[in-house]
Amino acid sequence: MSLASCGAEGGNPAFRASGEVIAFSGGEGGASHACATCHGLKGEGDGRLTPRLAGLDDGYLHRQMDDYANGRRQNPAMRAVVRRLSGEDRAKVAAYYAALPPTGTALAGISPLYRERCSGCHGAAGEGRDAANPRLAGQSPAYIAAQLEAWRSGKRRGDGMGEMLAISRALTPAEVDLLASHAEAALQPARRP
Repeated sequence: MSLASCGAEGGNPAFRASGEVIAFSGGEGGASHACATCHGLKGEGDGRLTPRLAGLDDGYLHRQMDDYANGRRQNPAMRAVVRRLSGEDRAKVAAYYAALPPTGTALAGISPLYRERCSGCHGAAGEGRDAANPRLAGQSPAYIAAQLEAWRSGKRRGDGMGEMLAISRALTPAEVDLLASHAEAALQPARRP
């Protein structure tokens, strides 16, 4: 069998068989476009700026891939990856990551700032609500701070009612730092002895 049969013209259908296969093979984009390369073997993220995907709502994940593809979310690497995936492939990848067990468990201690500004949409302990309000538990403080700044600056869009834009713009830099550190203290995975 010739390697040409795996070329850019349609790719090998075996690399698009399931969301797991796409996540680990990169689908038609090849191994350099594999989700697991950056997001980890279990969708755990890198603990810094690459988010945890495991256990996030599949509708949320699919919408984020669409937003990268159409430019509502700005990230050249993600745009290059998702533009190689069809809508069906994006749905498969989203379903795969949504089915993985979340890598973060919310803890009980919630700050007044989180309770006032975030809990109504993202849950009392960061557990998330639905495709519009993702789980924050388990995301890194650096990622949360970067996303708040992206919302504030308009680099991140796609919030139909404008809540994230309004909330992020109302936060002071010190409050952004506090919410990010709160994520580390209150929303990180429980540590096992």
